[in-house]
Amino acid sequence: MIFDSALNALRSLLHPGMRATFWKSLGLTVLALIGAWFAISSGFTELALPWVSDFFQLDFELPKWTGWISFFALMMAGFGLAAALAFLIGPVSALIAGIFLDDAAQALEETYYPDDPPGKAMPIGEGIWLAIKFTGVVILGNLLALVLLLVPGINLIAFFVINGYLLGREFFEFASRRFGPDDYARRLRAKHGLTIFGAGLVIAAFMAVPILNILTPLFGAALMVHLHKAIAVRDINRAASAA
Repeated sequence: MIFDSALNALRSLLHPGMRATFWKSLGLTVLALIGAWFAISSGFTELALPWVSDFFQLDFELPKWTGWISFFALMMAGFGLAAALAFLIGPVSALIAGIFLDDAAQALEETYYPDDPPGKAMPIGEGIWLAIKFTGVVILGNLLALVLLLVPGINLIAFFVINGYLLGREFFEFASRRFGPDDYARRLRAKHGLTIFGAGLVIAAFMAVPILNILTPLFGAALMVHLHKAIAVRDINRAASAA
């Protein structure tokens, strides 16, 4: 089920509904990152850089060094800002894409499962909360993995295990919540936890690919839409066989 769902998710990225969601998310993500760049760089130039220069000049009385110190601080700030924005790409894109995931899921369900009862879009408040949760999961997973990178032997394993669990849980609950309340989603996740974790590992592997990882929210949502359908069909068939 995981392999078939992943293949279907990759194909689904070319779906018109997914492409529309991607372009909306990408445009808003780029605008948000540009705004963050100007805000952070302006704050550093106006606040931090004068403080650095004044600190060294007044405390150590080395006015000749001040220009070099300012230049070095500016260079380091540039590298730090670039690294911060690179880290923010995942969370920001997750936050923005999360707002539009219901539209993408509906388009996939109508195309791939036209005979099934349609899913129900979440209220806008729940959709925003879901987007915030996606963002928190991405940030938490990457921060924990970053800390564990310092521990030899488990760093790469930690990245996949942490992100596989968190991403699998959140994206599956998103897909299943369209067809039932929270209790329904939790029951399915408890019953098929290993399968969902395996699908989460696939999403984590996708997220580890540079540049391509900006599509992680769409890929994860598509994968879990297909996986939820496959799990529901299997459960129905098993219940019919048992009866």
